[in-house]
Amino acid sequence: MTLSRVAALLYAIVSAGVVAFQIALAAGAPWGAYAMGGAFPGQFPPSLRVAALVQATLLIGMALVVLDRAGWLAMRWARKAPWLIWIVVAFAGVSFVLNLITPSAGERAIWAPVAFLMLSSSVLVARSGRSNRAA
Repeated sequence: MTLSRVAALLYAIVSAGVVAFQIALAAGAPWGAYAMGGAFPGQFPPSLRVAALVQATLLIGMALVVLDRAGWLAMRWARKAPWLIWIVVAFAGVSFVLNLITPSAGERAIWAPVAFLMLSSSVLVARSGRSNRAA
């Protein structure tokens, strides 16, 4: 198994955890202190619950792009739009920076390492230069 495929699998697994967290926030889990800079401790207000679902959907889409680029899926996005992986990398980079500078110590402690894993694994997949379907 290539490094790109391992990195994509890591990205997908970590993303699944983040998606579960976002869905839990949307469902009313009292974990607001660990998201959005801790500005809404406890349950998110309704508008942020919707935003958490939107973010979960985007994360699923980005995981699909990464898995496709590494050859785990046969969606052919990697061939039709090779630039999509760089959008994932950019999102992961912004997420990492925001999680480093958040005023919430809990958010920094949990999500900065997660964002770093997502950034580094997406960069490895992006730099693979091609889809690895035969690997």
